[in-house]
Amino acid sequence: MIMDHKIRIGCVGSGYFAPFHIEAWKRIPEVELVAICDKQIEKADTLAALHGIGKTYADVGTMLGRESIQVLDIITPPDSHSALCQLAAGQGVHIICQKPLAPDLKEARQIIALAKAADVRFMVHENFRFQPWYRKIKKLINEGAIGDKLHTLQFRMRTGDGWSERAYLDRQPYFRSMPRLLIYETGIHFIDTFRYLAGEVKSVYADLRRLNPDIVGEDCGLVYFTFQNGARGFWDANRFNESHSENTRYTFGEMLVEGNGGCIRLDTDGGITWQPLGEPEQKVPYAHLDKNFGGDCVYFTQKHFVKCFLDMMPFETEGRDYLRNLEIQEAIYLSAKQNRPVTI
Repeated sequence: MIMDHKIRIGCVGSGYFAPFHIEAWKRIPEVELVAICDKQIEKADTLAALHGIGKTYADVGTMLGRESIQVLDIITPPDSHSALCQLAAGQGVHIICQKPLAPDLKEARQIIALAKAADVRFMVHENFRFQPWYRKIKKLINEGAIGDKLHTLQFRMRTGDGWSERAYLDRQPYFRSMPRLLIYETGIHFIDTFRYLAGEVKSVYADLRRLNPDIVGEDCGLVYFTFQNGARGFWDANRFNESHSENTRYTFGEMLVEGNGGCIRLDTDGGITWQPLGEPEQKVPYAHLDKNFGGDCVYFTQKHFVKCFLDMMPFETEGRDYLRNLEIQEAIYLSAKQNRPVTI
């Protein structure tokens, strides 16, 4: 599809993660970022001035009414998403929305149904699967580098930002009062990534704990996945203990992928190695940069959105497909509560 004008995008939200979105949009030539909205207009003004954006608003409805926006980029907390999606869909504005998608599965389903009924395009800004190491690992799996049968995925995450009495206050203070934290805020990325690499999940078994007594939600978890293709997955994560990595928020941890022909390893610096059975381990050359966030995954996510939007192709993280991640998330919480495996 060839357009004679740029896609006009408006952003709502100017908190911690908004600068990553805005910096990435500014590098995409098919996009015109026309305005930023935030109830705290001074925050929107600061962000707009930094990135050379001409207009700011304190009210989303006013922004949508004045600016002929085609796409609304929602970068706000999850409890605001439903109302914002209603405003956008009601005016025929397409939507890309940050995760967590909604406070609960019921509201997430309502948001997806709303977008469908309004016939607007909807994509969840689930950016971890667009990190360059996962794209390379997926390519290696598809090429048969570790055989034709996937055995296991293992990921170990230690962010080390949640151990002190002041945990999360400097960057995302609302983390402290969230009744659900580790799986809801962070684990959802790995649910999606595991599905991207290994296919559909059949069942889960989870053990969740809270290590920091000064917060409300869980910050530690062990989650065991069974996939429909027979593979197994294991996610070992906590936000309390520290990693040896210089940048704990680059890959967020280390991964081992095993198949009937060998294994692939991901290190915390983004390095990938491949070891066929019976042979020495070897480095896998590929491009990755410590830029923007997580290997520039925000940029790659938004490039994907733009390409699919222009070509009228499905997004990888379409709303209806993303609901599967949320169903798995709910199964994890149920498993931890009832101390039993839960079938999806």
